[in-house]
Amino acid sequence: MRAALFDGATVELTDVALGPPLPGEVQVDIAAAGVCHSDVHVVNGEWEIPLPVVLGHEGSGVVSALGDGVTDLAIGDHVVLSWVPSCGTCRYCLRGRPAQCRLVATTVAGAGLLLDGTSRLSRDGELVHHYLGVSSFAERVVVPRSGAIKVRKDAPLDLLALIGCAIATGVGAVRNTAAMPAGSTCAVIGCGGVGLAIVQGARLEGADTIVAVDIDPNKLDLAMRLGATHSLLVGPGINVVESLRQLVPEGIDFVFDAIGKIATTEQAIGSLGPGGAAVIVGLPPSGHVAQFDPLSLAEADQRILGSNYGSAVPARDIPRLVEEFMNGDLDLESMVSARRPLDEAKAALQDLASGATLRQLLVP
Repeated sequence: MRAALFDGATVELTDVALGPPLPGEVQVDIAAAGVCHSDVHVVNGEWEIPLPVVLGHEGSGVVSALGDGVTDLAIGDHVVLSWVPSCGTCRYCLRGRPAQCRLVATTVAGAGLLLDGTSRLSRDGELVHHYLGVSSFAERVVVPRSGAIKVRKDAPLDLLALIGCAIATGVGAVRNTAAMPAGSTCAVIGCGGVGLAIVQGARLEGADTIVAVDIDPNKLDLAMRLGATHSLLVGPGINVVESLRQLVPEGIDFVFDAIGKIATTEQAIGSLGPGGAAVIVGLPPSGHVAQFDPLSLAEADQRILGSNYGSAVPARDIPRLVEEFMNGDLDLESMVSARRPLDEAKAALQDLASGATLRQLLVP
């Protein structure tokens, strides 16, 4: 099959061998793959992962083969891919927190393999790694059964790719991580794909005030259409914390950092009101350290919350998000900047890194 391979130097569309699904696995023909900043972090060398690797962790498709023991999916089923293919048996999975699965952390994310510690990908006899257990920048994938979430067949399959990462992460950060009650005030720093999903999640959960913060006026316009009540355009001389306090003088209940830079994390913490929570959703390069005043945090009864994959339970959350999309409560089409062929994967990553696009879909 054809796949976008990253070897540490460049992203190249090349021929890659894909082995058949083993017990507990499924093969999926990709309908669309979303291009995410997590892929950009890898290409920019900001995260160290095993190489070579087929990129992509956001996708959707049609089941085309079943490994032994898979009885609850059928060939032809439509699925959204999840990059947390949980083992179901570790302490965190048993506690209902599959996004913290230890086998995923060590074997899937850490070693670039599937749950059994091996790869289905190779090129000229050389092992090729999976990216986050998905590798959706390809014509087909083999994934663990828990990484393929069955969804209704009447939903537009290409758009459903966004639910596998951006939407699950953003809406989940509001709904699961923050457990934000109706009537809250919130701000979203960064209005890319995940940030816009956070805006929509805050709207769905009944926030009274949703302040969208970004350097791009076009992204802010879209955030307002998707549910933000206020916008803050950041530029030279703009103090984000002071500007947010002018809008909400008592401080904000929930501030979501959807970028993951040290400056934005510190802005999120500094903008909180009493009892507020800063929710860190965007992921920075490895090794970066933010600062905050722990005395002020303690005295104001504030919290700093990390949000991995929106604290999602994919088997529960992804079908719900599909239903909300089909009911008209979630807008996915407005978040898509372009649909591109698979051979434009490298250019799509470059465009995303430049800030010129929102979500792009690679369609094999």
